Amino acid sequence: MMLTFNEIGLNPRLIEGLNKVGIVQPTEIQAGVIPLALRNKNVIGQSQTGSGKTLAYLLPLFEKIQSDKRELQAIILAPTHELAMQINFEIKRLSGNSGVPVASVPIIGDVNIVRQIEALREKPHIVVGSVGRIQELIGKKKINAQTIKTIVIDEGDRLLSQNDINRVKAVIKATMRDRQLMVFAAHFSNKALVAAKELIDNVEIVKTKEKNLVNTDITHHYVIAQSQRDKLEVLRKLMAAFKIERAIVFINNEEYIERTTEKLHYHHYKAYKIFGRVSKEERQRAIEGFRGEGTRLLIASDIAARGLDVKGVTHVFNLDLPEDSREYLNRVGRTGRNGQKGTAVSIVTERELPIVRQLEKELKIKIEKRGVFKGAIVSGNRPPFKKKSVTKSQVKQKH
Repeated sequence: MMLTFNEIGLNPRLIEGLNKVGIVQPTEIQAGVIPLALRNKNVIGQSQTGSGKTLAYLLPLFEKIQSDKRELQAIILAPTHELAMQINFEIKRLSGNSGVPVASVPIIGDVNIVRQIEALREKPHIVVGSVGRIQELIGKKKINAQTIKTIVIDEGDRLLSQNDINRVKAVIKATMRDRQLMVFAAHFSNKALVAAKELIDNVEIVKTKEKNLVNTDITHHYVIAQSQRDKLEVLRKLMAAFKIERAIVFINNEEYIERTTEKLHYHHYKAYKIFGRVSKEERQRAIEGFRGEGTRLLIASDIAARGLDVKGVTHVFNLDLPEDSREYLNRVGRTGRNGQKGTAVSIVTERELPIVRQLEKELKIKIEKRGVFKGAIVSGNRPPFKKKSVTKSQVKQKH
């Protein structure tokens, strides 16, 4: 039987804050991690996208942080700007809803470092951000690593890769030896798991059951388009048929993301874009705009959307298929979160069907064929969507 938040030993104010956003029971990863974290154990946590990993480390952090002390007590490392901003948003939301006065500052690259130094003078309890910029500020002695009690590495499968691991080690080395380390990911490669174990002494591993890898609250469909060019029109048809309020559209190419967003604006959709080259300010405006009321679309690349958690995303659309099944899971995991239902729709050409079949095979899921007919979603037995063509005889009749 799953423990309750009260049985775990959470502050009643935190429980009340969680209740305000409809969270009344800990998820499997939270029930496994929180008691260990509260006992200051080092933890490796692995659980599927959307399973509540962020709160699995934020809740014990809120319990342990001495909010009356105006000093930095925790560092959260994230691989992308978007994920760092999302975590910072969750900290502020939890603090606001619970009344527990924990302050945080996002510290990410490609942002004016002078402003970040000014923000650090306010003595936040947590910094959350990119490992490169945090390492730089430790080196400049603008972050006092000696007061850090906990380091969290989110999406550890990426941060423990060959590109980042030396910087992660440098940040850890700058802190005291008795600090707590926690590493989380939806999936760990063997190499990343070995790296995590080498970094952490006396580690406790919490891993949710493999059978939960694919979120059963998400239904999977595909719709045929005649060509790549027709995919946007198919998307518009699907948007109307599903009566969508908030959806994320994944595209692999940054130029195509920009063109698609412009075309959606032309058709009067409230569409926002996030990808690698957009500025931090543009990213923030896009995510805040996407959270607004009414029908909203976020056009995104894989990297930009990693870790994104926006309430009320009911649909995920793939205008381009992902590179592999793991990335498919990361994409569709933006919906069907916290027990809500979600729908993932891949808009594909006939040539892309073998990739759909491969995804089914690897993930052991069924991706059902669907179509749009007279403004309604129908089973896949009807012919694929086609643009209406005008015959020569019809042209003559008009004239």
